[in-house]
Amino acid sequence: MLRLGLNFPIFFYFVEVKLNCHQQFDTAFEAGTVGENRLGLISVGGTFDVMHKGHWFLLEETFNAGEKAIVGITSDEFVASMKKKHDVESYENRLRDVKKFLDERGFLERSIIVPLNDPFGPTIDSDDLEGIVVSEETEVGAEVINKMRVERGKKPLLIFVITMVLADDGKPISSTRVRKQEVDRHGHLIG
Repeated sequence: MLRLGLNFPIFFYFVEVKLNCHQQFDTAFEAGTVGENRLGLISVGGTFDVMHKGHWFLLEETFNAGEKAIVGITSDEFVASMKKKHDVESYENRLRDVKKFLDERGFLERSIIVPLNDPFGPTIDSDDLEGIVVSEETEVGAEVINKMRVERGKKPLLIFVITMVLADDGKPISSTRVRKQEVDRHGHLIG
């Protein structure tokens, strides 16, 4: 596991080439690092339904990795197209919860919050983006984004893969588990 003073494990990918540790460190700085160990503009996205410790960690590490971040939240229309087996809170409520968290942590002023109407949002066309933060669960989506960027003549993004946050039972915390009342939002077992 590599640590670069960013307080989380990172793996950088350029399209499908995994860089070795020394290349990873050098590449982060060549890519336009702003401040100490931070990129300029990065992105993160998700549904952010039933906010929990995994979401909090993902967002915190996003702002550890970037000076500014585009935070994409799936729109109600996009959620409906996913045909989830359970209800999802409205975009308005999810936006409110994300904004509240970002404000409490002092990240709101460094945020550009956008609705996501598809899996990619602004990531495939933005010339300003330098990186994307994903969970282990969504890493494949970041690789697809980079492939699409390269096809469009854009520079691939540095991919920051954040490990899943585990509940007390050693299994990942998820909105589904919180909704089923297996664990609370902090990952503590219920019952």
